[in-house]
Amino acid sequence: MRNLINTVAAVLSLSLGALLIAGCSDATIASLNLEKSAEQFELQRRIVFFNGITDTYLLTMEGKCSIEVQRSQRQLEVTCKVGEGAFKQHHLGLSDNVSYFSEQVEAGAVSAYHYRVIFKPQTIVPDIDFKAKL
Repeated sequence: MRNLINTVAAVLSLSLGALLIAGCSDATIASLNLEKSAEQFELQRRIVFFNGITDTYLLTMEGKCSIEVQRSQRQLEVTCKVGEGAFKQHHLGLSDNVSYFSEQVEAGAVSAYHYRVIFKPQTIVPDIDFKAKL
């Protein structure tokens, strides 16, 4: 029964996604697919933090990095893939005078006609760490 519910939910989600994407332009679909590629650590990015008042660069990060903006906490979370199965995470504060820009360093081969959907079984059925105290 649970598998049936999960299957129905997946089909409904895909159908809704297809309806929403149907009205999108080629550029919108390509942009969404580039974003997915970057968030899957497939594209090189250069992220530069700078002081907007003094026009000085504070920090530059380059690599296969995923960016998540935490607006409520005024910070940027950057996770970079540094090897097979190895990642580093950075939390960078944003202020009135410190900002950032992200540059895609290399071209990404993505489709402008087919929307990309990524299913990861480990996010549906998580790998649970169990610690027991004897």
